[in-house]
Amino acid sequence: MPTKKMLATLAAVLIVSTAIFASLEVSQQGAYGQTTVIPASRERTVSVTGSATESVTPDLVTVQFGVDTDAKTAKDAISENSQLMNTVVAAVQGTGITTDEISTAGFSIYPVYNDSIPDPSTGIHKSVLAGYHASNMLYVKTTKLSLAGNIVDSAVGAGANRVDDISFSLSPDKQQSMQDDLLGKAILNAKSRAEKAIVPLEQKIIGVKAVNLSEFTPTPMPVYHGAMVASMVDKSTPVFTANQQVTTTVNVTFLIGDQ
Repeated sequence: MPTKKMLATLAAVLIVSTAIFASLEVSQQGAYGQTTVIPASRERTVSVTGSATESVTPDLVTVQFGVDTDAKTAKDAISENSQLMNTVVAAVQGTGITTDEISTAGFSIYPVYNDSIPDPSTGIHKSVLAGYHASNMLYVKTTKLSLAGNIVDSAVGAGANRVDDISFSLSPDKQQSMQDDLLGKAILNAKSRAEKAIVPLEQKIIGVKAVNLSEFTPTPMPVYHGAMVASMVDKSTPVFTANQQVTTTVNVTFLIGDQ
């Protein structure tokens, strides 16, 4: 008899345990059924490129100028060039430019050859060393835009015989500020374009999958390029700047779903 009672009790425990586990399984299935997970392969997306453009006043000017000299020997060409360039630098600094705003753009010296009269018997031309040519190029980069014309005038007046380039651009601080501002506007433009594209499809934006930022590349505004020095000697050099159109783009991939 005790054995039968024990068996009956064990059977009752098993029945209750089975019922509890079954109840838990049904409860879990119901909970999972409330969450909809969309596999990546079934995602619906739209990829849009947004852009933003703004007119910006440059705050940096770069003036590139130099001195070319010729002499019979390399030593004399360098010596003459150095003396003349020192005079030019001093004149440029006299306009209010500091040493930190002046940098070397390039220096070179090379031999100059002339063709001789051809040999009567062979007709062969021989190259004859005529001397040496030295070239020293500097550039001034400054936020003092109003000094651009004075820099050119002082350099040429002191002996510079080359003015290769004058260009306006954005300083690093202003460039970073513009980049931050334009990126936000470009993203809003991308969102607006996406919404206009998917409304006829009865879709709406439900999330963002990816954002790809473009490089920020403002283009310097050239004023002179390879300017002729002879035309500047006896008159003041007017230098004007103009606003630049700065554009940045961004590509955004939006997740979309039914309205």
